[in-house]
Amino acid sequence: MNADLLEQWQSLGANGLPYIVPIHPNLVHLTLGLFIVAIAFDIVATLFPLEKSVFKFFALPVTRSALFDVGWYNLVAAAIITFFTVMAGLFEVSLAVPLTDVKSAWGLQALETMILHGVGGVIILTLIVVMTVWRGFQRYQWRKDMAQQVQWSYLAAGLIVFALMFVQGTLGAHLGGEFGVHVTADQLLQMGADLNQL
Repeated sequence: MNADLLEQWQSLGANGLPYIVPIHPNLVHLTLGLFIVAIAFDIVATLFPLEKSVFKFFALPVTRSALFDVGWYNLVAAAIITFFTVMAGLFEVSLAVPLTDVKSAWGLQALETMILHGVGGVIILTLIVVMTVWRGFQRYQWRKDMAQQVQWSYLAAGLIVFALMFVQGTLGAHLGGEFGVHVTADQLLQMGADLNQL
């Protein structure tokens, strides 16, 4: 049985994927970065009247509208890239062969963790798209003539999504770190392979 698993593993590639480096973890960090920057810049722009003197002291030519522009364009980019992040994640988890007889730090089995992580990814994608539409209405309709382009409730929702991203990221870290999903060395050791020969 181990020989068959090892042969199948090698036909997919060293990470159990048809390509060398897993795509999902890289896209996840792009999604996180874009979303965090979007909300952070909207928060800075919202608090701009309080920070104006700081920008002036450092001779930074910052305008409130430019800060809101950065928030908007990063959020649009996050919404687009997150579709690819989720698609790559669902594809890669479909090829996953997690380590057995292991529980995560949260007491979950591999299958439970994979299901929660997959469902969580779709939920976060949905929330990012909803927030992008909400942000678009604020920018181009509801608040287009106002200095503060976003509502406080929008910023609060962004912080809630941050918390959900933390939970989601921790589940993903459990998949790689504890269950060895697409982690070459963990999987090969589990199958009894000699890493020095491979």
